[in-house]
Amino acid sequence: MNVRSIYRSSFLVTLALLLAFSLASRAQSGGKLTLNEAIDLSLKNSKQLKLNQTKVIAATNAVKDANAKQLPDASISGSYLRINRPNVDLKTGDNSGGNGGGFEFDANQVAYGLANVSVPLFSGFKIQAGKESARYLAVAAKLDADRDRDKVIQNTVAAYSNLYKAAVAVNLVRENLKQQQQRTADFANMEKNGLLARNDLLKAQLQESNIEVALTQAESDLKVARVNMNIMLGIPEDSQYDIDTNFLSQVGPDRKSEVEWEQTALQRRKDAASLQAHEKAALAGIKSAKGDYYPSLALTGGYVAADIPGFVTVTNAVNVGVGLKYNLSSLWKAGSKVDDAKNQLNAVKINEEMLADDIHVEVNRAYENYVVSTKKIEMYQKAIEQADENYRITRNKHENSLATTTDLLEADVAQLQAKLNYTSAKADAVVSYNKLLETAGVLSDNK
Repeated sequence: MNVRSIYRSSFLVTLALLLAFSLASRAQSGGKLTLNEAIDLSLKNSKQLKLNQTKVIAATNAVKDANAKQLPDASISGSYLRINRPNVDLKTGDNSGGNGGGFEFDANQVAYGLANVSVPLFSGFKIQAGKESARYLAVAAKLDADRDRDKVIQNTVAAYSNLYKAAVAVNLVRENLKQQQQRTADFANMEKNGLLARNDLLKAQLQESNIEVALTQAESDLKVARVNMNIMLGIPEDSQYDIDTNFLSQVGPDRKSEVEWEQTALQRRKDAASLQAHEKAALAGIKSAKGDYYPSLALTGGYVAADIPGFVTVTNAVNVGVGLKYNLSSLWKAGSKVDDAKNQLNAVKINEEMLADDIHVEVNRAYENYVVSTKKIEMYQKAIEQADENYRITRNKHENSLATTTDLLEADVAQLQAKLNYTSAKADAVVSYNKLLETAGVLSDNK
């Protein structure tokens, strides 16, 4: 890597850190935080993704280990020994067929050194199969990490939506409480002047109390939603920021059929691709297991040096050769390894079939939820118009003593509920659409 590449990489890393710091600072300072900025923060601070990264690194290291097995093995050893004075009987032949007599030498130490190098030439395809398996397992680990990345994105979208709904609910209930407080005050004056029955005033006061309870619950839900969101973003729990309502427009304009979404899922889902990589790794595992049936061949070389004072000195003893090894027990032991490798392949194929069924169910469920959520928006929009008109008519009737106070209060509750339903429907549509993208395996492409 040249100096320019190093500077460029350093600049990109620094820029990413500055961007992340800027987003975190904005979230903590009470500014407006967009959905995409929230996703960036959650991806950066997700503990699950950090854990997955360690798995990817481990799988990458396994590839390096597998590649290293085809490299030469080299070793150096040496010893220095203190010895007594041994009796050495050299058996040397002569013309008379006699043997040599005893030989004594005055030495009390021995030193020797060995250097060996072995280069594998053939190992029954085990090394190549191991490298192939490790590569596919590394690919699978990366795909699994990407799959969890999509889950983090979807969870962030859902949390962001829940926070929005909770904030809107607090605002609507708070506004409704102000209206009810004013209505209670008006009813109190009317009751005081004999224009309203005390029972109607009590109904208004009870309605006000119920709304106060609802506001307390809404504020509690908002606090919980914010804490959950802040933990997901990796920022302090008490951080305050505004939700950018532009996220409500992030709903797909296209209208693909269920079959088209399912075909996309089969082609793009990370977990499906991961199982395909596991299948290829299992096939490589079978090759590796069958490698025990073959002999191993290696090119060997070595160097020996020894020194026994007063007896012998060996230097420049170099050897080069070819080594062949075959374990006869593999004929009856390797079969179980091959069967186990085939069983692992069969398990992967079954998991692929099960995942195909799961994808079919998940895509259809996500598609139907998305269709229903979009229809709810239209229906609740009409419901708001109907509730507003109903409240207007009921209020006029109540002012003219043609409707009871109970009718008026029920119309008020119906109006509030219609607004809450409409808000929830719009936010839920964004979540359901992103869920559909996730089940189709294309969520990251849209973020």
